[in-house]
Amino acid sequence: MLAFIILAAGKGTRMESDLPKVLHPLCGRPLVAWVLEAAQLLKPQRTVVVVGHRAELVEEQVGRAFQVEFALQSAMNGTGHAVQQAQPLLRDFKGDIIVTCGDAPLISSETFLHLVKARRDADAAASMLVATVENAGSYGRVIRDGERVLKIVEAKDASDQEKLCRDINAGTYCFKSEALWRHLDRIGNANNSGEYYLTDVVGLLGDAGETVVSVGVTEDEMVGVNTKAELAALEVRVRQSGACRDE
Repeated sequence: MLAFIILAAGKGTRMESDLPKVLHPLCGRPLVAWVLEAAQLLKPQRTVVVVGHRAELVEEQVGRAFQVEFALQSAMNGTGHAVQQAQPLLRDFKGDIIVTCGDAPLISSETFLHLVKARRDADAAASMLVATVENAGSYGRVIRDGERVLKIVEAKDASDQEKLCRDINAGTYCFKSEALWRHLDRIGNANNSGEYYLTDVVGLLGDAGETVVSVGVTEDEMVGVNTKAELAALEVRVRQSGACRDE
């Protein structure tokens, strides 16, 4: 059994547009549509899209094209808070839950499959995508022992030593449902952003002696979109690769 939670609530302030970020088009299709199409290839039993900014517009456009459910995040209090809004819909779901971002359009269905397989093969509480980069910048650092993830530290909260880490969080996870719900309500917001981080669930799992395994992904595949310039550059790259389907 498999479910998806797709985070699509953000305004995307740096896009300098009132259009929700996930509805900005890449090759003529909304960013979130790319994610949903990849997810659908795994034939999940449930798909929940967490909406927020201009929720009615996202629901109208997404609901017209995909069979999904919606959860409302009325205040932007972090990724952990976003997943908490989907919890009432999926609390009784037994199986794997993939949590991913609606503005990361290039993650493939094959990568989603690898993520699920890694969790199941290791009988782990969770698996997550990790990229190794030259300059980790503002990405969360993944502290691990081999393939086992110990914790994730947001860049704003990282020590000088932790900032040297080149393993970064790609923002996509596969949780055993019981493990996710067991720890999600335990996260707090005592951090420099005052937000509830989904990444804290990984640390809680580790503290409880439960296993979280990492799955490698390229920086190109995990790329998200934050500005119109980034979106334009991504469109050029996708068109050059032949992946656009609007022609």
